[in-house]
Amino acid sequence: MLGMRCPDDHPPGPPAKYDRSVTEMTETTPGWLAPEELELSRARMPILYVDAVPVRVDDAGVVTHVGLLLRIGADGTVSRALVSGRVLHHERVRDALMRHLEKDLGPTALPRVPASPQPFTIAEYFPTQGVTPYHDPRQHAVSLAYVVPVAGDCRPRQDALDLVWFTPDEAASPMVQQEMMGGQGVLLKQALAHVGLLT
Repeated sequence: MLGMRCPDDHPPGPPAKYDRSVTEMTETTPGWLAPEELELSRARMPILYVDAVPVRVDDAGVVTHVGLLLRIGADGTVSRALVSGRVLHHERVRDALMRHLEKDLGPTALPRVPASPQPFTIAEYFPTQGVTPYHDPRQHAVSLAYVVPVAGDCRPRQDALDLVWFTPDEAASPMVQQEMMGGQGVLLKQALAHVGLLT
């Protein structure tokens, strides 16, 4: 099988699509919208997201593997995905990255997010296909995209079924790319080019 599994993966929580519902959040959490409020906001304004490409690096800092989540969408389709999620009101981008990495990869993943992270690109997801390579039928979303080295043990949770580590060549292969939805395969290739692994 293409890629290698993280040896200590655990079963995920309830399945969902890209914008995972965060079960540990409650209605009393500042900045968290109720479902009907979120739907109304999505219909009227762009929503800010972060996308993270988890990677393993060697002692020289060269990316050796890329971690992709295995998810089940709301329609039952299985796909590979990056770590992704919304930035909350009054939340720093770095804190949003850390929250989503911990939520998807587990508390022992040990992501190395710099104090002042700089995105390698900005992805604009549109509800209308063809405006950009990125598509989200629910909303117009603007996502800051990052490559994040991960040093610890990965324990996927929430709606992720699994985390599989691929070599950069495997991650860029047509077989893996066709399993990624909404243009995230394009974003993954941009990440690999950013770290010097694709031309």
